[in-house]
Amino acid sequence: MKYVKYTLVVLSVLIVVFLLIGVVVPGISYDCEITVDKSLEESWNVAQDEEKMSEWLEGYQKMEHVSGPEGAVGAVSNVYFDNDGQEMVIKETITALQPHESIEMLFETDFMNMDYELRMASEGAKTKISSLTQVEGNSMFSRSVIALMGSSFKAEEEKNLLNLKKAIEANQKNY
Repeated sequence: MKYVKYTLVVLSVLIVVFLLIGVVVPGISYDCEITVDKSLEESWNVAQDEEKMSEWLEGYQKMEHVSGPEGAVGAVSNVYFDNDGQEMVIKETITALQPHESIEMLFETDFMNMDYELRMASEGAKTKISSLTQVEGNSMFSRSVIALMGSSFKAEEEKNLLNLKKAIEANQKNY
């Protein structure tokens, strides 16, 4: 009986500590950067091309316009992903847009919200692409999970940007 008590106390303490992590660290921020061997205009067009998104966003299936002016500030879309055989839908809202320069979006799910900014700048014949992401959980549990998994979020974004670089540099489509 004594071991059961100790086990329950230890488990209770671990659960409280886990949840407190979400109080102390309610969200994370990270940035990433790549340089692409193509022009700014072509880089921008490939990144915005829905037909090319599956080349650089793992599991991307489709985008469905919901409301607002399509492709402009205020546009809301549902973005569908295949997540290990399970469909995942992310609500995307464009919050700021400067064509060929930057786009800011809010991605919302039941688990978390993500403020995302993608910037592009010309560097001669090349393009510097950078992203800045802020992620916050929508519950105490999700905040704790996000705080503990911060490095995997950044690793996923680095992989996405490397895939975007490959898609841009392999592009043969004229815009």
